[in-house]
Amino acid sequence: MTKFAERVFIAARNIPRGKTLTYKEVAKRAGRPKAGRAVGNILKKNFNPDIPCHRVIRSDGKLGGYNRGANKKRALLEKEGAKIAE
Repeated sequence: MTKFAERVFIAARNIPRGKTLTYKEVAKRAGRPKAGRAVGNILKKNFNPDIPCHRVIRSDGKLGGYNRGANKKRALLEKEGAKIAE
């Protein structure tokens, strides 16, 4: 795993329940503010339930991708009380 990927997972792990960050915000917190797409590619390979990658969304407020499916991502975020765009 790269150092950047480690920092992405740390940033995602620190997103509180019921809150979201954008891929760009996670990239910035991981030290590479222009690497939002790379964040998405890293998170889509995550199957560790301790890393809540479902809390990372697109800059326009829409869900974005999720390796367990968009319906599962939406359900998890709704259960946590997070606001998401339709």
